[in-house]
Amino acid sequence: MARVETSSSRPYHLVIFGASGFTGQFVVEEVARTASEGPKGTLKWAVAGRSKQKLEKVVEQAAGVLSKPELRTEVDIIVADVEEPDSLAAMCKQAVIVLNCVGPYRFFGEAVVKACVENGAHHIDISGEPQFLEGMQLNYNSQAADKGVYVIGSCGFDSIPADMGVLYTRDQFKGTLTAVESFLTVSAGPDGASIHDGTWQSAIYGLADKQKLQSLRRKFNHKPLPTVGSKLKRRGALFFSNEIQQYTLPFMGTDPSVVKRTQRFLAEEQHATPVQYGAYAGIGGIGNVFKLMFAGMIFWFLVKFSFGRNLLIKHPEFFSFGFFTKAGPSRKQMEDSAFQFAFYGEGYTDGADPSQGKPNGKIRTLVRGPEAGYVATPIAMVQAALTMLNESTALPKKGGVYTPGAAFVNTTLVNRLNKHGFQFSVI
Repeated sequence: MARVETSSSRPYHLVIFGASGFTGQFVVEEVARTASEGPKGTLKWAVAGRSKQKLEKVVEQAAGVLSKPELRTEVDIIVADVEEPDSLAAMCKQAVIVLNCVGPYRFFGEAVVKACVENGAHHIDISGEPQFLEGMQLNYNSQAADKGVYVIGSCGFDSIPADMGVLYTRDQFKGTLTAVESFLTVSAGPDGASIHDGTWQSAIYGLADKQKLQSLRRKFNHKPLPTVGSKLKRRGALFFSNEIQQYTLPFMGTDPSVVKRTQRFLAEEQHATPVQYGAYAGIGGIGNVFKLMFAGMIFWFLVKFSFGRNLLIKHPEFFSFGFFTKAGPSRKQMEDSAFQFAFYGEGYTDGADPSQGKPNGKIRTLVRGPEAGYVATPIAMVQAALTMLNESTALPKKGGVYTPGAAFVNTTLVNRLNKHGFQFSVI
């Protein structure tokens, strides 16, 4: 069972590390907004990062946005730097949970995970980088288990909606669910949408290091998961989806990797039937197809060379047609944006024998939410932390490195998200 109590030596339920970063500032606001949902209606929290001045500014900003002047005196500030292990250790010793917002995680994440595991703090991140997430599982799972520390990755838009969405679909299906495909669509208002270039950088380094991810995966020596029912066919690289009525690509993010790790955990630890998963994202009409193909060819070419990567990093707006920007989206853009996952599942209804014939039942569910990167992500991250604090007995029996689905399968996380702007529903 997770240790989640504060003490005189560990005074904070939550410490937000990287609080003055682009995403971190919105996590600060979300924690301040939901502090009354902490254990016994209270939450003791602090912000942490390299610059005391920037952290003070972020707390001041949150106090203004939320009309909570008390934040200026109630929220403590901890100076900590990934380049200074002693400062990370001192921060982790004071926290029950560290909310780590410092990316790209491939460069800055491991030092924080290491400090958390060694100093008894649980760790939640919002990484969308499979190489980092799976590397942490390989290198820290047994040590975290020994210490009773929970390291839970990808607790933002990557990959709580997909991972918990598959589990929600499984739980709503009356029988044995065997396969699910998800289709992501994103909508924006009149001002359009944009993403901060930190995500762009993670994508650049992730694609450049694809070979390393494959060799990392071989080190796990995993046996293939058993296939129950019809084998899920992979769709093409570009196709028109009848499900969402637009051109569609395989989803390039973390979701397939995270969902597969969750299904492996549930199959091995709880003897559940593993659900096959395919993830796709809608890109719209034919004009978007040509635009994406053009940008994609340039991206794939440049990402292979260090000079190309430097160009991509230096000019995100140019190479992404303005979608990735150094300034990130405006608050108006965030208010007007939303996402939707449509899940199409199949399986064997109650009474049908999964070892005989093809699946005979279907289900369709939706997971809807607000703007993905800086509204939905902070909500998901903070609700994951509050679930840990309030439902520690429902977490896996021992510490370790977990996906959201593995960690929260027996909790009320979906219900909590439904009260905070998400909507999980059966069609």
